[in-house]
Amino acid sequence: MNALRLGAAIVAFAVSAASAQGQDERPVNFVEITPSLATSGQPTAAMLEKLGAQGYQAVIYLAPPTVSDAVKDEPLILGKQGIVYLNIPVKFGAPQPSDFEAFTQALSAFKGRKVLVHCQVNLRASSFMFLHRVVTLRDSPETAWESVRRVWEPEPVWRAFILATLKRHNIAFEPL
Repeated sequence: MNALRLGAAIVAFAVSAASAQGQDERPVNFVEITPSLATSGQPTAAMLEKLGAQGYQAVIYLAPPTVSDAVKDEPLILGKQGIVYLNIPVKFGAPQPSDFEAFTQALSAFKGRKVLVHCQVNLRASSFMFLHRVVTLRDSPETAWESVRRVWEPEPVWRAFILATLKRHNIAFEPL
């Protein structure tokens, strides 16, 4: 499947999944890593408005804010609740080592806070979280990989990125 069709399929899936969920539900592909750390697909504006009440203190958004399903006022909605918002606009078809480094620095800066990491469907977020857990936190790759598998089997660009990042950090694990 080419990148354009894959992107369209991801957006269609995210929109239909979000529409199917009630406003009080969790975002599509929500995965709780720990009580203070979770990943997900794009929350609706109504979901974002409730994050403060759920104890979230920071949100990292890993998609460009120009994607079709982005919540235009996300930084404002979160800021009104005192939630720190950070956007790292990772291009789906071209994740970069610098994107991952920015992500790990952000999570380190947010240590001790309840954090939601999201993108459109939790493909970028689950992959970056896996790498952070294995590279930075030294979690078991087998255990950390289960959170990715709950969401997707990474396609070739992401497979290559994940394997190259693991190799760069001298971690011998080939989940794919």
